[in-house]
Amino acid sequence: MQGSIFEQAELMQQEARSVIDRTGIVDIWSSIGATINLVGSLKTGLLVNNRDIDFHIYTDPFSLSDSFAAIARLAANPGIHEIRYKNLLNSPDQCIEWHAYYKDSGSNLWQIDLIHILSGSPFAGYFEKVADRIADVLTPETRNAILAIKYSMSVEDKVPSILVYQAVIEGGVRDIAGFREWNESHSHDEIITWMP
Repeated sequence: MQGSIFEQAELMQQEARSVIDRTGIVDIWSSIGATINLVGSLKTGLLVNNRDIDFHIYTDPFSLSDSFAAIARLAANPGIHEIRYKNLLNSPDQCIEWHAYYKDSGSNLWQIDLIHILSGSPFAGYFEKVADRIADVLTPETRNAILAIKYSMSVEDKVPSILVYQAVIEGGVRDIAGFREWNESHSHDEIITWMP
């Protein structure tokens, strides 16, 4: 099982990187002077069954019109069939959330989260550090446990991956039953700020 789950994760990550290339996301945001950072499961090498790609984006100065201009270019890609927008500039998050939905050549639907963050946000750069720390502390055993747990869960469960990482790395959980028990006994904030 270990070989097959690692192979599944590697295949999914190759597909995700192909989606990034085919959409031109990095070039689009770079064209407005943005710094675009990959975060989340793809960054940590732990993407296995949820077609979700996460980016955090920064511009200085922040420009809402530039953010819309970048999204307009992304929307011109024929594979993009839906984009959602949420303005959280006046919330503690201090960001704009873009959620783009891309259908690949195999008709698989990918969610691409593009979070355009104000430089003064308390979360500016934070989740990049979280991803780096997770990647740094992974061992073959914990990586296998995380992939197995994530693979055992339905995408519809909507469990944030960071909870799985915390349960395995900090809580010693090694299987889906242990994760469900761990998750039920822990309360979580809306934005989970755990870092190993």
